[in-house]
Amino acid sequence: MSGKFSIVSAGFRRFLALALVSGLLGGCASSFPPAPMSAADDDYSYVIGAGDNVNIVVWRNPELSMSVPVRPDGKITTPLVEDLPAMGKDATTLARDIEKELAKFIREPVVTVIVTGFVGPYSEQIRVVGEAGKPQILAYKQKMTLLDVMIAVGGITEFADGNGATILRTGEGNKQYSVRIKDLIKNGDVSANVEMRPGDVLIIPQSWF
Repeated sequence: MSGKFSIVSAGFRRFLALALVSGLLGGCASSFPPAPMSAADDDYSYVIGAGDNVNIVVWRNPELSMSVPVRPDGKITTPLVEDLPAMGKDATTLARDIEKELAKFIREPVVTVIVTGFVGPYSEQIRVVGEAGKPQILAYKQKMTLLDVMIAVGGITEFADGNGATILRTGEGNKQYSVRIKDLIKNGDVSANVEMRPGDVLIIPQSWF
């Protein structure tokens, strides 16, 4: 009897420990405030990132017009312009910088820059980690929502604790917010859809049961 009792007691202690850990973790998740519905900045302006492509058009100089990638070091090289920093600038600023460089060789250059590819700078990319269908990095887009992100990553796995997910908001000093992904994508609760901000990290934990 004593052997049986000790086995049962050991099993109960393991169960109790697991329940305690689960409760503690659940308490931590629920302690984060809900993510605000609106988060996008109306004054947001897209800036160029490494991996973007920029289409450079030099008026009346087709031989100087071309599409070039932004290198991993954030710079571009075009005819007559070498190693010009592009990362972190908007298209208009980059166009003016190219004009300054070209002015050394041609008279009053007029340049237009069109960004394609849209990777964005690392600091503004959305990162999805944990129990997502396809954890990955996404380029931020104005008014991007949690639902947009979940569609892009293929939803959540069967092991995910969707309503225990959080957003780590780097733009607010790594403040953390709770989000209800399960309610949003499994139950169609649109009130759980919130806007993302540049640099957000979406963390989807594994469910304990």
